[in-house]
Amino acid sequence: MAELRPSGAPGPTAPPAPGPTAPPAFASLFPPGLHAIYGECRRLYPDQPNPLQVTAIVKYWLGGPPLDYVSMYRNVGPSANIPEHWHYISFGLSDLYGDNRVHEFTGTDGPSGFGFELTFRLKRETGESAPPTWPAELMQGLARYVFQSENTFCSGDHVSWHSPLDNSESRIQHMLLTEDPQMQPVQTPFGVVTFLQIVGVCTEELHAAQQWNGQGILELLRTVPVAGGPWLITDMRRGETIFEIDPHLQERVDKGIETDGSNLSGVSAKCAWDDLSRPPEDDEDSRSICVGAQPRRLSGKDTEQIRETLRRGLEINSKPVLPPINPQRQNGLTHDRAPSRKDSLESDSSTAIIPHELVRTRQLESVHLKFNQESGALIPLCLRGRLLHGRHFTYKSITGDMAITFVSTGVEGAFATEEHPYAAHGPWLQL
Repeated sequence: MAELRPSGAPGPTAPPAPGPTAPPAFASLFPPGLHAIYGECRRLYPDQPNPLQVTAIVKYWLGGPPLDYVSMYRNVGPSANIPEHWHYISFGLSDLYGDNRVHEFTGTDGPSGFGFELTFRLKRETGESAPPTWPAELMQGLARYVFQSENTFCSGDHVSWHSPLDNSESRIQHMLLTEDPQMQPVQTPFGVVTFLQIVGVCTEELHAAQQWNGQGILELLRTVPVAGGPWLITDMRRGETIFEIDPHLQERVDKGIETDGSNLSGVSAKCAWDDLSRPPEDDEDSRSICVGAQPRRLSGKDTEQIRETLRRGLEINSKPVLPPINPQRQNGLTHDRAPSRKDSLESDSSTAIIPHELVRTRQLESVHLKFNQESGALIPLCLRGRLLHGRHFTYKSITGDMAITFVSTGVEGAFATEEHPYAAHGPWLQL
């Protein structure tokens, strides 16, 4: 639950949490981390000291949403090719308080909290006197994903949302992320905060980012004024993709895919696999081996290895993976769970964990792969954009502890080889 009010007064405070990692107490009731970000906002908007602000009535540490505040500024645009727009800035992904109530304080040299805040630039409609508040809820949804999964965003990442961002009939149904063109990194008493801007895109533009890379599509969007322009301002009324506006841009994407391949190293998806090498009733060494009548989960070591595969890949230029995370609607699934710091690759169940050393790698004779339509549509990307360039691609099941990784010859750390092309380590299959 949130309310709209002018900014300037902090919300309710809580006493500092005890422990050796807590920093010295601050005398001011104004949270120091919040004050530092406000300072950067005042630098950009000295004439708007008290902007409208969407405020969480119940704070995160009391069971509320992850963002304490979202401030909304009016930006007139410095030139003709940068239209007037609303500038939204979040407060809560970084450490605002420094007393461990939300984020663990780890020192001033590293990132503050998750190390970033979100921003969003929305084109101002003619006659619009106040900023729409729906972007604040959108930012809460993204922040909720970060808190639940502990996966952070980076410039060039994409988010598959599969719904108009403002719940209208707009073609703008997905997002890319980039550095905010105006907000500079802030050094707070609890670490450094950078600012990542949300950029609304059409489905065709999202697919191009998946097949090539997000940074390349962002650069193309900057060259098309009605699709974002230099500051990548989102226009929810945009009815054409950049490829419909300028068909030559598709040629640049195709050439980029051919030259660079894809930076997408994996997705969370609806997928499964079956071992056809042995009868399904033989459970002694099968994928569904049980301990104490409980199905086996990925071991901690396997989970960590898959997590790193998804985040970085096994080659230098891969990007972190972003699963579909719409908290309201995503292929009929609800992702709006209670706040949790559990990693998204961990199971929510309490099933038994078999130590990594006790799970041996098995070579399989044949396997049956299962993908839903959206996941299956990414197979050409996997082949053309990843494997043909000597890389790998991972599907991580969103419904259980199962993963499928396609690897090319020479990928370091792979247990599938040309001699044994199908190999499994517990519920993790490599091909």
